[in-house]
Amino acid sequence: MAHAVPALAERLKDVEVAASVIMTTKARALTAAGHTVISLAVGEPDFDTPAHAIEAAHKAALAGDTHYPPQDGAPALKQAVQRKFKRDNGLDYALDEIMVANGGKQIIMNAFLATIDQGDEVVIPSPYWISYADQAKLAGGKPVFVPCPQNNGFKLRAEDLEAAITPRTKWLVLNSPNNPSGAALSADELRQIGAVLERHPQVWVLSDDMYEHMVYGDFTFSTLAQVCPQLKDRVLTVNGTSKTYAMTGWRVGFCGGPKPLVKAMVNMQGQLTSGICTVAQAAAAAALDGPQELVKERAAMYLERRELVVAELNKARGVVCHRPEGAFYVYPNIAGCLGKTSAGGKTIRTDLDFVLTLLEEQHVAAVHGGAYGMSPYFRVSYATGTEQLREACRRIQAFCAALA
Repeated sequence: MAHAVPALAERLKDVEVAASVIMTTKARALTAAGHTVISLAVGEPDFDTPAHAIEAAHKAALAGDTHYPPQDGAPALKQAVQRKFKRDNGLDYALDEIMVANGGKQIIMNAFLATIDQGDEVVIPSPYWISYADQAKLAGGKPVFVPCPQNNGFKLRAEDLEAAITPRTKWLVLNSPNNPSGAALSADELRQIGAVLERHPQVWVLSDDMYEHMVYGDFTFSTLAQVCPQLKDRVLTVNGTSKTYAMTGWRVGFCGGPKPLVKAMVNMQGQLTSGICTVAQAAAAAALDGPQELVKERAAMYLERRELVVAELNKARGVVCHRPEGAFYVYPNIAGCLGKTSAGGKTIRTDLDFVLTLLEEQHVAAVHGGAYGMSPYFRVSYATGTEQLREACRRIQAFCAALA
């Protein structure tokens, strides 16, 4: 006789494992089987954490900074964050308007849990980072997607935002530069969005600036609270050390925002995790306050990689690759590859078929556009070595050339 098992929560029914995680797992399995796999699926810098940040963590541990931290972040790190916002963004936040969490992802979850009631709407421009929608659902909210097509540079238009806002809208999520498209909003484009938001005072705005230092050419990064100071009392500016300083494993995110919201988020974090790792906070403070030349040097390397990847992917038959302003992703259109059959006999009906068959036949891992809310595309991360990128592009070209 079968034994009954307790049920899982209904809230999980629409929440899936991230497609980037699934592709990375498949790539690791192929590697373990002896294949030479090139993974372009993970949004993780291939650089090392700066040595002075590692040394700061070591010193903190030796000095006994290994006890429970404050829930909102260690004073030294919050002060470093305060200086960072002033230096990089021209934003003045009081220390009680700043908090620290386990990566930017926890900042966002804290914010949603502290504000969203059942059925509240979260406006998310698409393509979008996978977690925004799932986190909104977990908090009881309803994602409302606003398509931002390639012919508009994958950017949110003010009129499309206006059409998406309803009396139930609680949040607008802005991610610039964007994961997965790399699109970045200029100061003028942000002002147009700000003009819409002024007409809807019930809407909070989450400005995810995680890729702010990865902008290229003559593009200048701006953030909403900076260019629309009249909105600052309902904008949550989110950032972290993961991308800028290659500190993904240290798990340090931070934000600046209105005091009542931050206070509620700190309360929420107290129930979830309490404060974050003390030695990671010491490392993050050192990274934020330390020499910044490395940030510019790495951005220059990403620029070279972007140029390589865009040029090489545009040589692949059936692929059209847009040149983005920032981040370390490109989001090529593969409409010209659909309906064809691969060298191994697989029919490519969707962008998911494309990436799965590409991995199976050419051992290149990428993520399908459907995971980010827009098809037929796939996301390529160029946060990996130049020679690996060159070889990956060669394999993609070979894969596309063989489609018939």
